[in-house]
Amino acid sequence: MNPTPQPTPVEIDVHAVQQLRSSDEDFLLLDCREIEEWQTVKLDGATLIPMGSMPARIGELEPYRDKRIVVYCHHGGRSLQVTRWLRQQGFDQAQNMRGGIDAWSLKIDPSLPRYR
Repeated sequence: MNPTPQPTPVEIDVHAVQQLRSSDEDFLLLDCREIEEWQTVKLDGATLIPMGSMPARIGELEPYRDKRIVVYCHHGGRSLQVTRWLRQQGFDQAQNMRGGIDAWSLKIDPSLPRYR
């Protein structure tokens, strides 16, 4: 008898994302900030789809429908909204990176610039 798989938590912390990035797991790191924010600072390997463009560009995420998508923004508010919306669209493994890129720069990589 196989145990029922546990649902993917809606949020993931920056330390767990750092571990994911150093693992072999195939996942998408999705930045939902605006282009101006992306140009200020970004995480290597991330894909930019601004929150407002998400509905029109959801097809780009189709290869990750059954894989983990970690969404981030500046502080985690917009990315939580995007995560919830993605889950409503059937992307059940979408997760919000709690604290956003600001938490990443504070806890993981202080060389990344912070902004307001």
